[in-house]
Amino acid sequence: MIVTGLSLQTLAILVGSVSALRALKLFLDFRRLLASIHHLPGYRTILSSSTVLGNLFPPIPLLTLGHDHSWLSKHAPFAERGFDVVSAAAYWPKAMGSLFIADVDVIKDIVWSRGGRFPKPLGQYRILTFFGENIVASEGNEWKRYRKIVAPAFSERNNRLVWDATIQIMFDLFDTMWAGQEEVVVNHSVDLTLPIALELVIGFGRPISWKEDAVVPLGHQLTFKDALHTVTQDLTLKFLVPRWAMGLTKRLRRARLAFDELHQYLTEMIHERQESQHGDNHDLLSSLLSANDDENLSKGELKLSDSELIGNIFIFLVAGHETTAHTFSFAFALLALHPDKQEEMYQHIKRILPNGRIPTYDDMQSLTYSSAVFNEALRMFPPVCTVPKTSAEDTAFTLTDVNGTMKTVVVPKGLGLTLDIVGLHYNPKYWEDPFTFKPERFLGDWNRDAFLPFSGGYRGCVGRKFSETEGAAVLTLLISQYTISIKDEPQFVGETYEQRKARVLDAQSILTLAPTRLPLVFTRRT
Repeated sequence: MIVTGLSLQTLAILVGSVSALRALKLFLDFRRLLASIHHLPGYRTILSSSTVLGNLFPPIPLLTLGHDHSWLSKHAPFAERGFDVVSAAAYWPKAMGSLFIADVDVIKDIVWSRGGRFPKPLGQYRILTFFGENIVASEGNEWKRYRKIVAPAFSERNNRLVWDATIQIMFDLFDTMWAGQEEVVVNHSVDLTLPIALELVIGFGRPISWKEDAVVPLGHQLTFKDALHTVTQDLTLKFLVPRWAMGLTKRLRRARLAFDELHQYLTEMIHERQESQHGDNHDLLSSLLSANDDENLSKGELKLSDSELIGNIFIFLVAGHETTAHTFSFAFALLALHPDKQEEMYQHIKRILPNGRIPTYDDMQSLTYSSAVFNEALRMFPPVCTVPKTSAEDTAFTLTDVNGTMKTVVVPKGLGLTLDIVGLHYNPKYWEDPFTFKPERFLGDWNRDAFLPFSGGYRGCVGRKFSETEGAAVLTLLISQYTISIKDEPQFVGETYEQRKARVLDAQSILTLAPTRLPLVFTRRT
């Protein structure tokens, strides 16, 4: 049989030859990659975990490190090799290498470097730019421009407003949704913590009532809460599925609607606030818009476009909504599993706030146990498990192995660098008994360089104090009014404490690390 002048046999030989040459090239590139890192011990897989395809699979030896590799393995890969830098080399779709790093000094070298030595691989952040370019998915001068305009929104004055808003939101919860109930059952913690965190978008100019937001506003098909929640859950779908295919299934149609609805909400928020600026609004959105005014920009400095404003507000909503909500969930669970620590926290609050006094922002520095619980939850369950970087030049890192022997790690230009936040947070070199819930470790001296839930260095989270303020306020007020316990369920009768602990603390990364299912009971203190 002849096909366009070629026999099938000849065509098969050509295809086979091209495939063989391609395989040989991949093999040789893979060998060169391993040689370039001096065969540093680590993982060898077919698929790279930095690709979308590699992350679609669970961890499968030799195929891919898979989704949630760092969270599932914690510090074990480093402990097994006696060294806090582990290599990962993949064969397909091209030879790709990276270093997983859980050493404080190496990480400090990376995050505090200047001159663009270790930039972000922006391609891995495109998923965060659907609503516009933003401070997280940017580098170099563009990042500096965003940072200059965004930073004033996270002022000390606004942190004080965040505290006051949080106290108001919590009392609104107690006095409306939980009114008259001695015991409140929550079948999954995020059903409570996501709304708590979202209520704090009051700082973005759109206050939400616990009851009012159940009503879809005129001109919309979803509530703001539902639109934001669906978007954060389905970002990967939006990234993978083309626009024309977003109507093929019910879930895809809802995701498409949620993206459209959230874009409309964010646009309305900006335009409404721009029209009502009278100089007396000091919330985050007003501060952001004020910093973006022509009169507050330097000569020749470009103001943010509406798309860039929306993109940055979206990032703040995600960072201040989902990450904080999940940290609250883990903190509640840890306190419920450790009633002795919960009681210790309650007694500390009573000493600082006698006779049921309502805490103020000025009390925050004294409410050390509340902050310690929040930090310990962040250490054990960091919202983002890894931070990717790239080496823009040939360089090397020097560090000691488990035996104290000094070793040099060669880093060729273009190699990926993964700051393994989970590996760092569970590294026994910096954290004694790292798998144990010990809030008190944050009450004395502790290694601040080994604590990176907000990343670190020059690119550290601009909203860190905002989040810490929320955390201390929510935990203080809730524990002062309620005790937290794990809900008893008949299907789990007879499980051991360790089994219960593993079940309720089970987590997986979606956009950020989230509890799988966490049933809680809140009982009013008498």
